[in-house]
Amino acid sequence: MSKPKTERALKDTEAQATARMIRVSPQKLNLVAAMIRGKKVSTALADLTFSRKRIAADVKKTLESAIANAENNHELDVDSLVVAQAHVGKALVMKRFHARARGRAGRVEKPFSNLTIVVREVESA
Repeated sequence: MSKPKTERALKDTEAQATARMIRVSPQKLNLVAAMIRGKKVSTALADLTFSRKRIAADVKKTLESAIANAENNHELDVDSLVVAQAHVGKALVMKRFHARARGRAGRVEKPFSNLTIVVREVESA
């Protein structure tokens, strides 16, 4: 006895990819995610390729994964894909201590983030 299969959360014209535990703060990651929201996939890939942000490489890998999911798993046309959503969430925060003067300790927080990218197929007009 197994539980019944859950319904697909996305529409038939959508595919998604998720990157978890990315070692960057959500605020910095959201700057890069905002750069690609609503754009065509080819334009978004070009923007990420030439971005000077370090985290742009991880965002590009996640976007490429979403494109591959759309093409292979859902038989969507790659040329008509648009980045429908790119949302960032908080993951855990590692707490570390840094030695300070007079025997004190300063707190260092090392945040992690989650990134979800949803691509959608749009009809060419």
